[in-house]
Amino acid sequence: MIRPALLSDTIEIAEFYEDIRRDTVPVVHSVEDINNFLTSVLIPRGSSYVYEAEHGVVGWLDVHTGWLDQLYCKRGFTGQGIGSELLAFAKRLSPEGLKLYTFQVNLGARKFYAREAFVQVELGDGKGNEEGAPDVLLSWVPTGSTVGTDSKEFDF
Repeated sequence: MIRPALLSDTIEIAEFYEDIRRDTVPVVHSVEDINNFLTSVLIPRGSSYVYEAEHGVVGWLDVHTGWLDQLYCKRGFTGQGIGSELLAFAKRLSPEGLKLYTFQVNLGARKFYAREAFVQVELGDGKGNEEGAPDVLLSWVPTGSTVGTDSKEFDF
């Protein structure tokens, strides 16, 4: 079930967010820092949603003004369609399209988004993110729309 994230979800989200990110990039924020950001910014603005299963919160997304700011599944729950369900939900919230950044080294995410009709728009050198890791800007535009069709193809 997808539902709005609650303050009571933030520590669980922060823990699996920090855990899964350490697979690809340097961790620059503690679980406490992440929890504070969730409770002071994301939850109050109403842009975070969770995927709740019998095991508790196993997925999280944050979508705001046409940007997919976060989409993560708890370790052990990837490859089960949860990310696809969360992304479909985000697309319904942003019917004009979505943009997002991911890290170039995160091939799993890049392949996932490619399967979900996102195209690569721009490669970054890491100067624009806290981790200092090269990133990639991806964009999804609904079928039939001509908005934002100036994307380029990149190999990964």
